[in-house]
Amino acid sequence: MKIEQIYTGCLAQGAYYITSNGEAAIIDPLRETQPYLDRLKKDGTRLKYIFETHFHADFVSGHLDLSRATQAPIVYGPTAAPAFDAIVAEDNQVFELGQVKIKVLHTPGHTLESSCFLLIDENGKETALFSGDTLFLGDVGRPDLAQKAANLTQDELAGLLYESLYNKILPLADDIIVYPAHGAGSACGKNMMKETVDTLGNQKKVNYALNQPGKEAFVKAVTDGLLPPPAYFSMNVAMNKKGYHSFDEVLSQGMKPLSVTEFEQLAEATGALVLDTRSDKSFAQRFIPQSVNIGLGGDFAPWVGAMVKDVDQPLLLVTEAGKEEEAVTRLSRVGFDNVLGHLKGGFDAWVAAGKETDAVHRITAEKFAEEQENKQGKVIDVRKNSEYEAEHVETAINKPLADINSWIEEIDPKEHFYLHCAGGYRSMMAASILQARGYRNFTEIEGGFNAISKTAVPKTAYACQSKTVK
Repeated sequence: MKIEQIYTGCLAQGAYYITSNGEAAIIDPLRETQPYLDRLKKDGTRLKYIFETHFHADFVSGHLDLSRATQAPIVYGPTAAPAFDAIVAEDNQVFELGQVKIKVLHTPGHTLESSCFLLIDENGKETALFSGDTLFLGDVGRPDLAQKAANLTQDELAGLLYESLYNKILPLADDIIVYPAHGAGSACGKNMMKETVDTLGNQKKVNYALNQPGKEAFVKAVTDGLLPPPAYFSMNVAMNKKGYHSFDEVLSQGMKPLSVTEFEQLAEATGALVLDTRSDKSFAQRFIPQSVNIGLGGDFAPWVGAMVKDVDQPLLLVTEAGKEEEAVTRLSRVGFDNVLGHLKGGFDAWVAAGKETDAVHRITAEKFAEEQENKQGKVIDVRKNSEYEAEHVETAINKPLADINSWIEEIDPKEHFYLHCAGGYRSMMAASILQARGYRNFTEIEGGFNAISKTAVPKTAYACQSKTVK
């Protein structure tokens, strides 16, 4: 028996490849399936099952393409109702894989069909738990995503999650290895550890959700502080449940090279968003007017999902040379399949054709420090609230990038302001959106707070203060 975690950092997602005696199972596969097919061929192994822990919200799974390519059945837990052929297992149903067994544990709460898969080794020992979004390391799945589909409140779903965890997971042996579907950085939880594998025994000690005195306290703990889910989550659920275009079709369309003229004409005819995936440094210097920058060098796909509200939005790509396929692939992982093509020759081709360009007014942190001595303009910090509270420029106000569509209209077009994030990635996103909507009254700070922190600009942090009672 062999277990391999296939972890994709930009999505903070873990898929699993399990083999025993010439048979394999894959749990929660990514959208692009060729790497799995290559691995099966290399190992001389037959894919027997594709297990899905639930209908995923934060990425589009590769279950359908993988099943078509291998004829392996897709397995869901109880109550799932996919629009395609699949095995909807019963609670405690056992599937044989070579010399090992995989037992279905129905664990509703994150969603109604959510299930964990318990691996029983050749000797009959319960060895590993593939916990999906039911149990993370340091956290549990958020119970607010499936409210509409389940016709339940988030508190009611959290109550189901409590029963699942405390009645089905906690009684399992401490030495069982926990393999979750996500790690730190995923929007599917709020308190995940950076590690991606742990023992259940350690989670019983350190996971706040597994140490609550009762259901009421658990519900309050897991629902407290939940941020609104990204808009694309519900659309990804629908794709995973109802079906989607083959990844090969999506890749073929997105890899279509377009001349400058074709690119311009298509943008005008379709209303496509021009998505520039170059670095914030390259984009700041020159870019196609009205284009939006989300760099491949960061959490590209989740940020596209957060910033672009409709997965059906037509997209035209500007990438670094050789990065076209990576961009299309990563977009497809979160359901953005409507990529019409990419600019052949990249941004250099646009410049060579003598086309109009734009730029972002960007200064160094040192220059910002000089200008702050004269108190020239307010400062907008687009980092997350938790980052801002840890430490921030004394005069800065916090406007998280994820909420830009809410706060952008509050900006006075006539009042100058400075814009920064942690390192420049998110503030350049914000800058590109601001300029696409006609705002020119700002200066973006290169290197963000990481660079500002090394200057003499006054900084502060929120701190818990206690009183001494005499």
